[in-house]
Amino acid sequence: MRSRLLRHFPQINAAYAHRKRDYIIAAFTFFCVAVCMTFEVSGSLARQYALGCIALACLVGFLLGESREVRLQVVVAVAFTTIGEYVASVYMGGYTYRFENVPAYVPLGHGMVYLSSIALARSGLFIRYARAITTTVIAVCGVWSIWGVSGFAEQGDSGGALLFCVFLVCLFKGRSPLVYLAAFFITTWLEILGTAAGAWRWADVDPVFGLSQGNPPSGVAVWYCLVDAVALGGGPLLLRGLNYLSEWFQSRGYTPKRVGRFSVFLNFREFCGNVREVFQAQILLISQAISTSLKKPDHVVEPLDKT
Repeated sequence: MRSRLLRHFPQINAAYAHRKRDYIIAAFTFFCVAVCMTFEVSGSLARQYALGCIALACLVGFLLGESREVRLQVVVAVAFTTIGEYVASVYMGGYTYRFENVPAYVPLGHGMVYLSSIALARSGLFIRYARAITTTVIAVCGVWSIWGVSGFAEQGDSGGALLFCVFLVCLFKGRSPLVYLAAFFITTWLEILGTAAGAWRWADVDPVFGLSQGNPPSGVAVWYCLVDAVALGGGPLLLRGLNYLSEWFQSRGYTPKRVGRFSVFLNFREFCGNVREVFQAQILLISQAISTSLKKPDHVVEPLDKT
């Protein structure tokens, strides 16, 4: 029974490597959540847009060092959460932001949260101590859920307890438990800070099941696990779709160069490397032409366009 529950967890003696990049991504996201809540809570809509631009720049910067698969997973996560935010917040009223909108930084922030979950899940720390981390998360979230339904909490949280049970199912039945564990830490951090700062507030009653819920609910991490699951499953599908479109364009007579422009997003570094090589070649040709003209004063370099 135990082996079946832990079949998607890494082996106890599994090899692991500590990459500084993974910890930097996670630490940066934790730090930015705190800074963002500080600046957003007393700001205007213009400040929300400014924070959104900063979030976009940071997300793109970190994605430059990731694989094509991870980049596309982040794209799926951002697209899915954008739709989900408008449905869950604006339409259903499950939670409400200060201006009753979806702040510009939220969908892109979800992209950073997902990337941080991936980074922590593949880190040596999580691979080595997966079982200990699992025990800690279940204990902390379990106590939080029990407190919400005990009658001692200021606000009941039956909905949060239900979400915690769903989180357990995701943890032991899902194929990426370390991603869900990592999501618990970063999402609990941002939910506690965001609700405490007043950036958003959860409704007292869940609009779907009619259950009481805390602010935030104890099992709120499961919603972010849903985002992770969609991104993990949708990323490969999007990659196959783009590859299919690329092959279709080629079959229609499009040159590889034009197809390459269409798929630039799939490999930033390769694209930048090609641009750099072309630029260096042009500089070399220009320098050779100048050198030749200096050695032969009578040699005149005719302009290409005589018009």
